[in-house]
Amino acid sequence: MGDALLVLLTYAAYVFIVVMYGGKAYRFATLPMHLRWDLYPVMHEPTYRYGGSYYEHLQWWKEPRHRRFLRSFLFVLKDTFYLGEYFQRNKSYWSVLFPWHLGFILIITFHVLCFLAAVTMVLGFSVAFGSPDMLGRIFYYVILLSGACSFILGTFGSVGMMVKRLSDRDLRGFASPMNYFSYLFTLVVFLSGIHAWRADPTFADYREFWTGVITFSPKGVQPASALHIVLFDMFLFYLPLTRSMHYITRFFAYFWVYWDDEPNVKGSERDKKIQELLGQPVTWAAGHIQSGKKWTELAMGMPADPQTNS
Repeated sequence: MGDALLVLLTYAAYVFIVVMYGGKAYRFATLPMHLRWDLYPVMHEPTYRYGGSYYEHLQWWKEPRHRRFLRSFLFVLKDTFYLGEYFQRNKSYWSVLFPWHLGFILIITFHVLCFLAAVTMVLGFSVAFGSPDMLGRIFYYVILLSGACSFILGTFGSVGMMVKRLSDRDLRGFASPMNYFSYLFTLVVFLSGIHAWRADPTFADYREFWTGVITFSPKGVQPASALHIVLFDMFLFYLPLTRSMHYITRFFAYFWVYWDDEPNVKGSERDKKIQELLGQPVTWAAGHIQSGKKWTELAMGMPADPQTNS
């Protein structure tokens, strides 16, 4: 009965996080057009290296445009994994944020790899140290490496983040109770991973658990592995309630705000969306904004006397 409940909890956790993240991503993707930055050089332009832009060309809006999407994508990945901005601005904070951040990414990677390895096992492949299947040997070593690194780095980073936040007056002022709870929670999850790793050095027990999840036939696991499974499932329930959505929204920010340089040609779909947004009524007021008008009217006229604002 306990094994079945463990499998049901795992089903619920993974369905919950996929639905929650998927729903949030869809909501962000369908929001009205954002005010773009128009800062140059833009990463995907061929002339990026010397700081040029298509604005340098006569009738640039009529010319075919070439984008280096791979360069942009690799830059976002580098920024996501390396956190270079933090390294440039505050190296001591980066020294604990980076391992905590990398431990988080690797523990997700570890569980995904265990699932994929279980799929290959169900298909008849062997995942072990001396497996006759090359794919099985690759999974064995990658799972072992990602699991060990995630638990060690995550433990160090969780402790380091708490200490750094508490000892640095500037950082402490911007920390909420939820931040400290997250550090403690992730610490417990990473420590449970170390405990499970000690009990099951090759993670064979955990891979077998996933074969049971895939085949709807629950398999028993050691208490240490069961503890980690429960804690990680609870972690998946918790994640959508935190700020972790920035792992997804950073792609929207880069490609749809920072690097959005699509020309607005009259009569295009972009132009229609802009006209529709400008036709919406203004619902707030300030010294430079008058409510009760449309954005088009405000854009074409001068601000009224602030005393006359409603």
